[in-house]
Amino acid sequence: MTDQRIEAAGEKTLGKARSALGRLTGDRRQQVEGHLTEYKGKARDAYGRVIDGLDGLVARAPADYQDTARKGLDFARRKPLLTTGVIAGLAVVLGALGRRR
Repeated sequence: MTDQRIEAAGEKTLGKARSALGRLTGDRRQQVEGHLTEYKGKARDAYGRVIDGLDGLVARAPADYQDTARKGLDFARRKPLLTTGVIAGLAVVLGALGRRR
């Protein structure tokens, strides 16, 4: 289990608690912030699951590529938003290239 998934569990719990407190007190802002925190935790959990899955793939990769792949995973663990942005950018570029044919 990666750090992202551990932190995600805390964020989801905190978000649910804040949302419930907002419902109890009638504080709409507290409810919305709680929901946002909960969804942020869910997104971080999904990212952690992807990293965990990739970790398993790296272990099965040829020995020549494992070191480079581990460096990439370490970067992804340290900079999740940047990694997500890079992947989204690549997806847009590849999607655009696919449409040109």
